[in-house]
Amino acid sequence: MKLKSPFLIRLAAAIFAIAIRLLFCTLRRRQIVTKGTSPYTPPKNSNRFLYCVWHDSMLIAAFGGKHACTTALTSRHSDGSFVAEVLKWKRVSTIRGSTNRISTGAIRALLAELVARHLVMTPDGPRGPARQMSLGIVYLASRSERRIVPTAFACSSYWRIKGGWSDLIIPKPFARVVLLAGEPIEAPPERSTAELHECMGKIQEVMGNLQKMAAEELQPLKTSGP
Repeated sequence: MKLKSPFLIRLAAAIFAIAIRLLFCTLRRRQIVTKGTSPYTPPKNSNRFLYCVWHDSMLIAAFGGKHACTTALTSRHSDGSFVAEVLKWKRVSTIRGSTNRISTGAIRALLAELVARHLVMTPDGPRGPARQMSLGIVYLASRSERRIVPTAFACSSYWRIKGGWSDLIIPKPFARVVLLAGEPIEAPPERSTAELHECMGKIQEVMGNLQKMAAEELQPLKTSGP
């Protein structure tokens, strides 16, 4: 059942956020990041990034650490209101829009945010296909001249909540979790369609490779014991 009342959305988001925060207190987290790319530490100088996170892993990205200065692009659909309210509990501000059809107003707001803050986008949202890149994050990186940080996440045990087009991965209590951020990728400043699509294909490949690396990093954790 879809919640339409703003009060009920805020209440449900608060209950959910508190429950997830308690859950994440039980997890054993391991961060593997390229130096200077963690969204959980205050950025130095002009280092602000566009973080590329698959939609099914967004919960781990949001609650995996304490965000220093992060903004997220969330859907304009009804689910986006709930997500925005949940993210407030992690001090993550939000801008409403779509990763594949970013309006002119949203682009201006996103470019303004990138002056001082990191930006997180799910490039396979808001309607999929799951784990398939759309052009929005590459276009925004080209406009802003900010680099894209590809990410990957892996859990030793988790629930997979079925959605309409994408699942949601929630780690189980006391699970081991690997959070991985790769080398930043530059988008072509010329913004020709061919170059943007080439960059998008590169990021798609890197995201797949990082996911394999995250799963491999998890294997020693599974066999080593507590």
